[in-house]
Amino acid sequence: MTGQAPDLNIANTYRAFARLEARGRSPQYEALALAVAEDQMVREFLRSLPSGKRQPNLVFAAARYLLGAAPDIGSLRMLIVDRQHELAAVVQARRTQTNEPARCATLLPALASLPQPLALLEVGASAGLTLLADRFRYDYAGHRITGTDPAAPVLACQPRGSVPLPEQVPVVAWRAGLDINPLDVTNDDDVRWLQCLLWPGEGRRAECLAAAIAVARRDPPPVHRGDLISGLPALAAQAPAAATLVIYHSAVLAYVDPPRRRQFADTVRGLDAVWLSNEGTGVLPHIAMPPHDRGSFVLVRDGTTPVAFTDPHGTWLHGLHGPA
Repeated sequence: MTGQAPDLNIANTYRAFARLEARGRSPQYEALALAVAEDQMVREFLRSLPSGKRQPNLVFAAARYLLGAAPDIGSLRMLIVDRQHELAAVVQARRTQTNEPARCATLLPALASLPQPLALLEVGASAGLTLLADRFRYDYAGHRITGTDPAAPVLACQPRGSVPLPEQVPVVAWRAGLDINPLDVTNDDDVRWLQCLLWPGEGRRAECLAAAIAVARRDPPPVHRGDLISGLPALAAQAPAAATLVIYHSAVLAYVDPPRRRQFADTVRGLDAVWLSNEGTGVLPHIAMPPHDRGSFVLVRDGTTPVAFTDPHGTWLHGLHGPA
């Protein structure tokens, strides 16, 4: 029985990914995840990996990195048969560092409501694309906002509920990212990994990512290597005192075990900063949540106040309480 439990857990994880994340977004990955859940050979390969390296996003991206195309169950099986050690090595070496620039559209109203100028410090920043909220252009169902880079992509986001849409992007006086394994937007191999983390069937995401990388390459944001707890205070101390320090993250804490989440929360609360968390519902405990869309993120201020439900890929924003 003990040998069956991890296998069952893997199957359930991939079924949940298909149902809650890929459905309606990527038919190819929905079908692949469901096929993996039923495929004993693939599950055996996954069982050989550390438990933290079995997640669908990471495994599918690693396969895409080696294959040069998004996998289906047939190509994934052949990859395991012919190049199992290569696949395991990529999975071990890489992380799920999806850097979705469109999330800036779900963060912008909260950022713009704060006293200007801002000092932006993103935890789990990957290549730093979501440090560039002031450079992009936005379209909130016809409410358009122009950023500081006229060649930046337009991020389209559907506002719902009570969303205080700004008239202009915030003024950013300082920005920095913190990541355990930073990606470099000027490094072609790192950029290829970012591209592999996208899902097939979402063409606009690929176009948006390419355009955002072009923006970042014109003036790369600094992303420092460091731990989200031990490295945070020293980096926060570099922010200019005259700016409002904003510490924020998206889809990061789900990959951190609960005790370290609590440590991180205590660390952030000990700093003179506004804290914006954009994570899956349930990632931050002890927050009373109204009814929400399945699979949505929740934007929370200072670890206590839900501000909005957000689409993980930035396509909609459902405000809850007006200005943040």
